[in-house]
Amino acid sequence: MSILVQNKFLLSSKTHVSLWSPAIQRKFVCCIANTTVNVAAATTAAAKPKHGDGQLVIEREPLSPTTPVLPNSSTYYSVLNDPSLQSTWSHRVWVTSGCTIVLISLAKSIAGAASTHTWLEPALAALVGYILADLGSGVYHWGIDNYGDASTPIFGTQIEAFQGHHKRPWTITKRQFANNLYALARAVTFTVLPITLAFNDPILHGFVAVCSGCIMFSQQFHAWAHDKKSQLPPLVVAMQDAGLLVSRLQHSAHHRPPYNNNYCIVSGIWNKLLDETRVFEALEMILFFKLGVRPRSWTEPHSEWTEETEIIEQTTAY
Repeated sequence: MSILVQNKFLLSSKTHVSLWSPAIQRKFVCCIANTTVNVAAATTAAAKPKHGDGQLVIEREPLSPTTPVLPNSSTYYSVLNDPSLQSTWSHRVWVTSGCTIVLISLAKSIAGAASTHTWLEPALAALVGYILADLGSGVYHWGIDNYGDASTPIFGTQIEAFQGHHKRPWTITKRQFANNLYALARAVTFTVLPITLAFNDPILHGFVAVCSGCIMFSQQFHAWAHDKKSQLPPLVVAMQDAGLLVSRLQHSAHHRPPYNNNYCIVSGIWNKLLDETRVFEALEMILFFKLGVRPRSWTEPHSEWTEETEIIEQTTAY
């Protein structure tokens, strides 16, 4: 007599099992059939009650509750205490500098509009700046997501940071304000300062102030898109719901396969058009045929990205 033992799994791959759920009884289904008897089978059969041909024996083996184990929980807590997420005084200085220059540019636009009594043109210029800032954030995001590495001149630090963000998207919500914005604030300082000193045109400053301000704060808008609504200020939630800032729902698609869409992180108004027309895919093909460089989006990321995200989401559930 031989015994075929099968484990019957009660859950499909889509079923969520909480790590804190009570013990689940595992069922073993033993099918007994008449076959040639060997010594080991005879010994096993002698130790158990005899059953008729074709009869099923269902044995329950209770599993004792154990302390839940999160495979990457140590990673989660180490990231929370990571000094690289903390703001330094140099970070704060750069953010202060960037904000000051943007405010000066905005003040020049308002003062010029007031003195010339022309409010429409500067307001339209500001609107164009807001719209183009979203497009610029998408192009930049696409570029550093797909090309270069930590050794790339000028952009290497940002590329490394965005690759780390794809591994652990939730860390951006733990990064302190100045730490999150200082790199863009520094770029704004060097770019907008000469314009602020050289020009007094209210239309130009309306465009520059809003565009550079939105680009500088795009990383904060990005962080809000990863945070829970219950932890966001009501004004931010209202702006996300109105489509003025990129929402959590929209940006979440960027962190799901095939990881090649929804790059814009200011308002996200360009995402649908860019994705439907496959603009970035066309650019990737051009760069591949001209330079032989493959974008990272052509290779599906390792499943570890998804697994780590899911584990952390369990520790920070709503």
